[in-house]
Amino acid sequence: MLWPRAVRDVVKTGPEREIVDAYPYRNACPTSVWSKLIDQAEKEITFAGYTNYFLFMEHPRLADRLKAKASEGCSVRFLIGDPTSDVTRRREEIEGVPLTVGTRIRITLDALQRMGAVEGLEARFSDDHIALSVFSFDDEMLVTPHLSSLLGHESPMLHLRRLGDDGLFDRFAGHVEALWSDGRPVQPGDTGA
Repeated sequence: MLWPRAVRDVVKTGPEREIVDAYPYRNACPTSVWSKLIDQAEKEITFAGYTNYFLFMEHPRLADRLKAKASEGCSVRFLIGDPTSDVTRRREEIEGVPLTVGTRIRITLDALQRMGAVEGLEARFSDDHIALSVFSFDDEMLVTPHLSSLLGHESPMLHLRRLGDDGLFDRFAGHVEALWSDGRPVQPGDTGA
């Protein structure tokens, strides 16, 4: 009532004000956005995608960049699916592609193993985020709700920036924290078995 409709149409005033951008497909989000978020994070980076393998494919020297972040005191966390779980096997049947979900998870496990023991870098298994990927970088995040039988890169993505308590950012961050708390730590050489 206080704001004319023309102003409300231009200025975000509700929960959507935390939405920085929206992409119809995850791979429509430029790699420069990912790089900027990774490089600017100082406190915490969390990759809570079920496989996370594409990160290492699309971002050259990601392992070195993340090791540098961890050495500077930034917490770096990976929440991934268990490649041997029933949830993973069911998803593989749905997707029906040669590069299976389990294989994609093992690509991430291999990349993490190659990084070696890094103070500030942790990884955990969880099967409860199969339908939602959340990638957070301090007060910004990229969120992908996975659609039906589509692969992750075919699903939409939102870029969020935290602007207040209990907004969209906090709702997704709380979800990831609950999954992280219940997750099983990945051990050196772990293949999920």
